[in-house]
Amino acid sequence: MSERFVVRFPAGVPLDRGAPLLCAGVTVYSPLRRHGLGAPGKHVGVAGLGVLGHVAVKFARALGARVKVVNSSPAKRREALERLGADAFDVQDF
Repeated sequence: MSERFVVRFPAGVPLDRGAPLLCAGVTVYSPLRRHGLGAPGKHVGVAGLGVLGHVAVKFARALGARVKVVNSSPAKRREALERLGADAFDVQDF
């Protein structure tokens, strides 16, 4: 096994709070970085505000990108904009 796949949890971080970052986190973080999208001045679109969408918004914003969420439910607008920090929100039927 390669040590590059090992992640040390910081002291005090409960495993149940950090575990989602190991699955959903790598699923969105890796392509953001690989394609150069998680950077200041870049624009990222997030389709759907499920588990991956939540993490994608948080990571993209933390990396400096502007984020637009597109979701089929207008009820997710407030969560996307106010709670997660998305820059824009649009409702579309998928």
